[in-house]
Amino acid sequence: MADKVNIVLVHGAWGDGSHWRHIIPTLHNAGHKVVAVQNPLTSLADDVDRTRKLAESLDGPTLLVGHSYGGAVITGAGHAANVVGLVYISAFAPDEGDSLGSIFARTDQPAGAAAIAPDAQGFLWIAPDKFQESFSQDLDDTEALVMALTQKPISGQCFSDPSGPPAWKQKPSWYLVSGQDRMIPPETERWMAERIGARETVELDAGHASLASHPHEVTQLILTAAAAVA
Repeated sequence: MADKVNIVLVHGAWGDGSHWRHIIPTLHNAGHKVVAVQNPLTSLADDVDRTRKLAESLDGPTLLVGHSYGGAVITGAGHAANVVGLVYISAFAPDEGDSLGSIFARTDQPAGAAAIAPDAQGFLWIAPDKFQESFSQDLDDTEALVMALTQKPISGQCFSDPSGPPAWKQKPSWYLVSGQDRMIPPETERWMAERIGARETVELDAGHASLASHPHEVTQLILTAAAAVA
């Protein structure tokens, strides 16, 4: 156990820590201390702060794993002194000054964007009847329905907040591309993986919720990164 790094799993927009439910048991059984953060999704700064504090509370070297918007979060939270690596799962990997909106502006909007709408408080939701086709087209109907009806909305501010200096410039990173992603264009994911100099890039024939539809492959990439930074 002494050589096993801690692993902090960081969910994205429209989700929470339970999105990692198929990943957690294997990492735990491999001897890692695993924690899935529950971020408020109220601003990028709030989410970075919550994740950084959780990472810093752990004793020893820690690997951060972010899905989707969670990639922007680990890019900031990764500056914690005990963080030794970053894993991006179909995730944003911003440079300093980037926002999610500016990254989206590089290409045509992904198909899933049409299903997103704000509520009266400025939080963004995916229409429940469009959730599966937008976010999780390769999940079965039951799992996709539960994801849709338990979605956690994200503040629209999170899409305009600029990122600070990126931890991926100082710490090793890994990237997983979802080749059938309808929430982040796959070509944008490939570009980010190349830009951050990922030590390894894996591409799956998967939708955005690859952490649920392809848990074995996602877990293997995390374990590869954990072994490399141990």
